[in-house]
Amino acid sequence: MFEAVELDRKVSKETFKAKVPELRTELLELQGLLAEADFPVMIIVSGVEGAGKSEVVNQLNEWLDTRDVETHAFWDETDEERERPHFWRFWRKLPGRGRIGILFGSWYTQPIIDNVFGNTSDSELNVQLNHISELEQTLSHDGALIIKFWFHLDNKTQKQRLEAKLKKNKHRPAVAKFSKHYDAFARTSARAIRMTDSGHSPWYLIEAKDKRYRDMTTATTLISAIRQKLATSADRRHSSYVHDAMAPEEESARVTILDHLDVEQSLSSADYKKQLNDYQSRLQELTWAARNKGLSCINVFEGWDAAGKGGVIRRITGATDARLYRVISVAAPTDEELAHHYLWRFWRQIPRSGYMTIYDRSWYGRVLVERVEGFARQDEWGRAYQEINDFEERLVERGIVVNKFWMHISQDEQLRRFKEREKVPWKQYKITDEDWRNRDRWDDYKAAVNDMVARTSTSFAPWQLVPANDKRFARIQVLKTVCERYEKLL
Repeated sequence: MFEAVELDRKVSKETFKAKVPELRTELLELQGLLAEADFPVMIIVSGVEGAGKSEVVNQLNEWLDTRDVETHAFWDETDEERERPHFWRFWRKLPGRGRIGILFGSWYTQPIIDNVFGNTSDSELNVQLNHISELEQTLSHDGALIIKFWFHLDNKTQKQRLEAKLKKNKHRPAVAKFSKHYDAFARTSARAIRMTDSGHSPWYLIEAKDKRYRDMTTATTLISAIRQKLATSADRRHSSYVHDAMAPEEESARVTILDHLDVEQSLSSADYKKQLNDYQSRLQELTWAARNKGLSCINVFEGWDAAGKGGVIRRITGATDARLYRVISVAAPTDEELAHHYLWRFWRQIPRSGYMTIYDRSWYGRVLVERVEGFARQDEWGRAYQEINDFEERLVERGIVVNKFWMHISQDEQLRRFKEREKVPWKQYKITDEDWRNRDRWDDYKAAVNDMVARTSTSFAPWQLVPANDKRFARIQVLKTVCERYEKLL
């Protein structure tokens, strides 16, 4: 692979000097157009040690308007980053639409280093690279332009440059190890490039022996990629969505999983009080045990309006020390959130090791309200099922328990609760015109829930469908599930 970029290519000083003003003008022109576009640009800077990656990053920041450029160097992980899934540190740094993000190192660095020094096997590296491909596909399908640069040096040139660095600074022993393991790095890097090179996020291999050739090739490649993206960004639709089987219109042929749920299950007041006390006591002990072992939990609550999500959440928080949990009520996204992939705002909220996060509504809005109300295109919500599965799998791999609850009530019970809310002064704020409008689309939401469960109830993050006509029964079912999942993890 790398033989094709060991050709001793050069650009003369005169040519470079004459070309730079043109390149800078084009880059700034494209930045102006990009500011009005609906996609971000992510520039991944990787390559062999000594290839001048930091020089390239500094040059790009000099040629571009830095007010719309975000540069992030991913060096050693912080304690905060180590307590969360690996991709968390990258998601929170992704640029918004219309901006350029330069990711120095990125999600490729550590997997390659770990494999070279024997910390991971080749099969483990393959798994990591597959996860990277899934991430880049997720971002690309949302419209992001991902430009991946690999800056290469031959073994002899790298050795000369690293020896020069060591002479200038004798306190950099880490630099020497890259030269000693050149062949191993080349093999692992070639493998990583082959497995993650794709049409939506291709690799650009650039010979870095001649600095002027390196910088000019980087700039011209960047210009070409952004121009092409601007020309085609009006149509971001992809064919990744597989259509559902079209059931006949007859009512008996359109039964959903919710129709098989017995919502009339109930619990007596006496049994409720006893079990509530038992499960809350258990939960209090379990949350502290999880805190001491650094184990986290995410509880996701979806369900019909007035299904009792808030009441269940209060029974969980009532048994948990306030220092150990956070409740997030998900509303319409802000302008900043709309400028990113829809999962971005949820990646940012992942709890640290030992803590609990409770979501009142969640990322499933993409395949529920956004699908039914038309806020997301069919290709967008159609591919979201797999994106969500990948997201949740990364959480579980990190040791986070993911509990997902759909609170289900009948239409008659919902109507009764709506009318009660209208009559009780301190409950009136809970009922809105939107609640009544959503009720009119009950069948559409029911179909969406059926698809959601079918496609995202996994072995690592299964859905729990909770009969909630009786609030007492529902609360105990949720508390019981949370306790059991904690106990299994512990």
